[in-house]
Amino acid sequence: MKLSRLLIILLLIVSAVENSTAQTVTGANTITTAVPFLGITPDSRAGGMGDVGVGTSADIFSQHWNPAKYVFMESDMGVGLSYSPWLRNLVNDINLAYLSGYKKLDEVQSLSASLRYFALGDIITANDQGEQGLQISPNEFAIDFAYSRLLSETWSAAVALRYIRSDLTGGQLVQDVATQAGTSYAADVAFYYYNEFRQSRRDNSFSAGINIQNIGSKISYTEGEVKDFIPTTLKLGASYTMELDDYNSFSFSAEANKLLVPTPADSIYSDGAVISGGIGSDIGVIEGIFKSFNDAPGGMKEEFKEITWAVGVEYWYNKQFALRAGYFYENEFKGNRKFMTAGAGLKMNVFALDFSYLLPTQRNHPLENTLRFSLSFDIDAFSNQR
Repeated sequence: MKLSRLLIILLLIVSAVENSTAQTVTGANTITTAVPFLGITPDSRAGGMGDVGVGTSADIFSQHWNPAKYVFMESDMGVGLSYSPWLRNLVNDINLAYLSGYKKLDEVQSLSASLRYFALGDIITANDQGEQGLQISPNEFAIDFAYSRLLSETWSAAVALRYIRSDLTGGQLVQDVATQAGTSYAADVAFYYYNEFRQSRRDNSFSAGINIQNIGSKISYTEGEVKDFIPTTLKLGASYTMELDDYNSFSFSAEANKLLVPTPADSIYSDGAVISGGIGSDIGVIEGIFKSFNDAPGGMKEEFKEITWAVGVEYWYNKQFALRAGYFYENEFKGNRKFMTAGAGLKMNVFALDFSYLLPTQRNHPLENTLRFSLSFDIDAFSNQR
């Protein structure tokens, strides 16, 4: 039994949407990886600020961005749940759910964990004669645990371990080849800097973070030798928060990301020019990380095009109501994702509710009208109220 054409098209769409459609439009040299769901922003706060999060102030959803932030949380324990209907302009049953939580062991240590589940809807398989077969439900998930620790009054570090499972075919035959669920193990190494200071008689803070995410084994969906890189990513970001008065404050954040996987072998530009180079996907993971900084066929000019940029702003009133906005940029030859974001948040003593909305700068974009909803609970504050 073979998968229907619908399933194959769906899987191609989901794998490619994070890298957008620049390659088919401009012939650009877009970098693709397996399990791109690991790079989807899961929470509404970062989603409302242009997908900025590695260097912002600590929150319950820091596990995805930078687990080293948890030791700077004011509360000892918290848990959060985020949900996003995904690619609603294409299909109506793809969803991303994210559960995250942490527990501070003492003043210098914390443990955290998260579960990310990506459901790709229900698909009916078919044989060569077009007869319907089994219904399968492709899905992917990742479970991770992290330990973070203060290195000084302003610096912290964290290590996260992750298990990844991707079942896209339900064990069916694809092009007469037996398939299976792909699995991988990965790790994150993160550092975070946070410093509060007084300026103009007001409390201000500066924070910055770095996180090398998904350093892990390649993944395969068959018994053969074909294996794909997972999205190992370098994230760098910083944020500055200034207090205007006793009730109003602003935060300004910026972030840069780069995939640490090999660039495809040829860059084919829209004018038809071909620049040969790249190193292919047959090298090891660690070698691929180091060579990813200088393997682009177009040289350093192309390497800089592989960096995505994001900026975001966050306004708080009385530390209870927030408004957010941001912008995300990816070069047209490397994915062409360009979008603006907006969001809002409401924080009470025990829980917080956040919402974000994504607005691409292009019409009829697959990511158009993306919504995210997040609900978080301060378990420590709840215990103190009892």
